[in-house]
Amino acid sequence: MTTDTTRRPMTVALLGNPNTGKSTLFSALVGVRQRTGNYPGVTVEKKVGRTTIGETACNVIDLPGTYSLAPHSPDEMVAVDVLLGRQAESQRPDVIVCIVDASNLSRNLYLVSQLIELQRPLVVALNMVDVASDKGVQIDVERLSQNLGLPVIPIQANRKQGIERLTAAITEAVENQQGGVLTKRDSPLPAEWQAEVTALETLSRQVNGAPLPRYLLERLVLDTGYLETADLEGVTPPVREAVAAARSRFTTDGQSPAVMETIARYQWVAQITDGVLTQTTQTRVTASDRLDHVLTHRVWGPLIFATIMLVIFQAVFNGAVIFMDLIEAWVGSAGDWIGAHMPDGALQSLMVDGVVGGVGSVLVFLPQIVILFFFIAVLEDCGYMARAAYLMDRLMSRIGLSGKSFIPLLSSFACAVPGIMGTRVIENRRDRLVTILIAPLMTCSARLPVYFLLIAAFIPATSLVAWRLGPISWSLTLQHVTLLGLYVLGVVTAILAALAMKRTILPGETPPFVLELPSYKFPDVRVVLHRMWERAWAFICRAGTLIFAVSILVWAAAYFPHDAAQVEAPFAQRRAELAAAIEQTEQMPDSAARTEELVALSDQSERLENEVAGAYLRQSLLGRVGRWMEPLFKPLGWDWRIGCGVLASFPAREVVVGTLGVIYNMGDDDESAGLRESLREATWDGTDRRVFTIPVALSIMVFFALCAQCISTLAIIRRETNSWRWPIFSFTYMTVLAYVGALLTYQIGRLF
Repeated sequence: MTTDTTRRPMTVALLGNPNTGKSTLFSALVGVRQRTGNYPGVTVEKKVGRTTIGETACNVIDLPGTYSLAPHSPDEMVAVDVLLGRQAESQRPDVIVCIVDASNLSRNLYLVSQLIELQRPLVVALNMVDVASDKGVQIDVERLSQNLGLPVIPIQANRKQGIERLTAAITEAVENQQGGVLTKRDSPLPAEWQAEVTALETLSRQVNGAPLPRYLLERLVLDTGYLETADLEGVTPPVREAVAAARSRFTTDGQSPAVMETIARYQWVAQITDGVLTQTTQTRVTASDRLDHVLTHRVWGPLIFATIMLVIFQAVFNGAVIFMDLIEAWVGSAGDWIGAHMPDGALQSLMVDGVVGGVGSVLVFLPQIVILFFFIAVLEDCGYMARAAYLMDRLMSRIGLSGKSFIPLLSSFACAVPGIMGTRVIENRRDRLVTILIAPLMTCSARLPVYFLLIAAFIPATSLVAWRLGPISWSLTLQHVTLLGLYVLGVVTAILAALAMKRTILPGETPPFVLELPSYKFPDVRVVLHRMWERAWAFICRAGTLIFAVSILVWAAAYFPHDAAQVEAPFAQRRAELAAAIEQTEQMPDSAARTEELVALSDQSERLENEVAGAYLRQSLLGRVGRWMEPLFKPLGWDWRIGCGVLASFPAREVVVGTLGVIYNMGDDDESAGLRESLREATWDGTDRRVFTIPVALSIMVFFALCAQCISTLAIIRRETNSWRWPIFSFTYMTVLAYVGALLTYQIGRLF
């Protein structure tokens, strides 16, 4: 093929079910020259890569994995729209490559039978021929190609075998179409059915001026559910009436058109595979079979699964600590350096607290995201993820979800951000949305600083159960029970929320859990690394920008109006006295007394500066809003200062600790015993009544256990749902739950 610089790039669409190695073939074709986005209006991921086939530039579209082109949701409609050229964001493919699993050929040819009806250049990539051989299955590739009337290319995508032959077949298929030699292939559906569709084509041409795609008309007649009510361009009321009439004519003896389609297509598959497949008389027990005897065992399976989940959970929770600490140290050093090289003022505060602090709040999540998606990519690519979903389906179905919801919810105990991103393994849209909406209720690590501070300060370390064996001792204290109770509170609330959503805003029966268990294989390193990279980059580019912006807004609210003359005047005399005392002490001869006095004066100076910072916060817009909203906080037992901490913690829950440290004049050191003492000693303005009591501390912890105070989580919900509707809903329902929970906790606690 000669190069034509004026011709648009050729477009190739990859299609196949999730177990055919489609992603591996996509990476083998395009390498790192790929990008990921979302199709407009849906949550389906859009993966496009660039490559060169022969001398022709080529865009490769990796369509969502599917077993059939029968759409049951807007997400599943994406593949049909792209293939029919009805997706505005994507060029209609010049050629379709259908990847089929050689070890499960008959099941995979069902999709091929549907693609044939699109009358587009089509190439069949016969992948995993080595797995088929291990199972004793031999395929006559040449005869299969003759029966289909299509090029069939055997490949092993994970080893890049057969890729050159595949690209040559793609080029030839496009050239044949351009030369007008594309053979029209017969549909597996009966002739009378074809006559009905032809009549619908004629009607749609008369009504719309141009006919609707023939395959879309077929699907409208065959499929009920989503397509019956979907708002599709060109599907006018007259067309729908004609479609309903055609469907009724083919619904005989209780047999729907969909059943007729299934029977007809599998009859066609049987004809195509006649004389193509050879199965050894004795079925071989493969390595995958032997592994499944253990990994899906009723007893050993759950135990092994629990062990794997524990390793993943600990890795995400603890393995990322060192990297998170390094990032925080880097951010802190950057802030210190900028602060030392800029004069005091609003610009310095913006750069240190707003810009550097905002970037740090984004980057600190990266280690958890990378580690989680490393494990998810490995488990998916090796074939174990399907087994995990199978094991957990029975438990999850009791709350209206499927087994695939378990792993994202489990990972949300470390951080809801990677947990929500992990819901992409859930095909059913309702289950995916419910899982996304309850994932933030899992007790993530961001809540722990709040819990640790308040439990240590206000919950007695009373021993409830004690155990000793020689030098080893263990005890269960009231503090331990409180922390455990907060975890249980999140889980129970999530279960109740899931049940409520499945019965109200996201109704529908739990879908039957039908899952093809793929053969085990070694993960493809390129696929694993690319998935890690694209998730990390997507988080930085999309969620990070929003977190960064909100962090700056919160900084501005906590900084301005920053009237130095008004705030610092009451502290001027004390500052001068401390400065004079320090100067006088420094002139004393070196001695232990001099050193002790300098340390004491330094502590006084630090406390004074913390008081100044607290005064600035009281005067700021955030402090004024806190005072204005104090009547809303009072039923929870909170004063305006606690309210300020809660408002400031919108970008991230743990921000409340630093905010309380500033406003209670103790700096932002959440490990400081002085901060705990300051909280214990705090009183309501103008009274000697303590602000913090056990009921107040419990109400704050319950609020943070249930609230949605995490802008990164809301940003990820926005990205994954491709709509602001769901993050707004999530923030609203969780805030209401948190307020009611904190109200009940405080009011009931006051009675004891």
